[in-house]
Amino acid sequence: MTDREIKKAKQLLGKEVSASLHERVRKDVASLAAKNIVPKLAMVRVGENPGDIAYEKGASKRCDLLGVAYEKIVLDEKVSQEELLSVIQKLNADADVHGVLLFRPLPAHLNQAVIENALVPEKDVDCMTDLSMSGVMTGKPIGFPPCTAQACMEILDHYQIDCTGKRAVVIGRSLVVGKPAALMLIQKNATVTVCHTRTKDVPAIAREADILITAAGRAGMIGAEYFSKGQIVIDVGINMDENGKLCGDVKFAEAEQIVDSITPVPGGVGTVTTGILIEHVVEAAKNAAFGK
Repeated sequence: MTDREIKKAKQLLGKEVSASLHERVRKDVASLAAKNIVPKLAMVRVGENPGDIAYEKGASKRCDLLGVAYEKIVLDEKVSQEELLSVIQKLNADADVHGVLLFRPLPAHLNQAVIENALVPEKDVDCMTDLSMSGVMTGKPIGFPPCTAQACMEILDHYQIDCTGKRAVVIGRSLVVGKPAALMLIQKNATVTVCHTRTKDVPAIAREADILITAAGRAGMIGAEYFSKGQIVIDVGINMDENGKLCGDVKFAEAEQIVDSITPVPGGVGTVTTGILIEHVVEAAKNAAFGK
């Protein structure tokens, strides 16, 4: 069989998911505007981390696009614990602020756990607090799930991928993606296995998956030996390859020759994540105005 005859995987494009997401958000923003309510996001950044700055710019553009207000609070990387806690408390008390995004990890001299849990869960739009994570665990409407994990679910929903009875494998066990994604897949009635650095023979386990979510955080770690025909692959990785180009955890060229569907990097999960963040802010504004 020639290269031209090889059937390549369908790409699950984030821009298509985002377009649908934006339509929902605009309707909610318009309904709030009729009540003279403008959803507002506060972004709190400590220091000048390039990744944080890039995400901040992307979130700001998405806010402008969707009619959501925002403010940027930039603090010196040597900020004291007391000063940062004071900022969080002021945002808690500000009725005009509906969602708060604190860029993490914080500098080592700060007690991140204490600072995270100082935020009230109703304004915790990226699952920073323990209470919000308990909402993910129990399925109760406490706070909001992590934006990246929910972006994975949004992609599955948009492309009408039914998880019921499917075998799902998640590679990675972080609180940002791996663990919450596994819990959210269980809520979708999938049977879930979580793989991590101590798991034996991860490729063999991954090959058994109907749905494979990779959140390993290592460029090109997931190669052909992890895949089997018919799989749906969600690549959460945002990495730089040896040439300085953005890439995922998956060796895309190898995967697309085997699997049924796959998210590209860039242009996949990351494209949807910021939209989820803004949707959470709008939902928080609705909750504040009308209750859950």
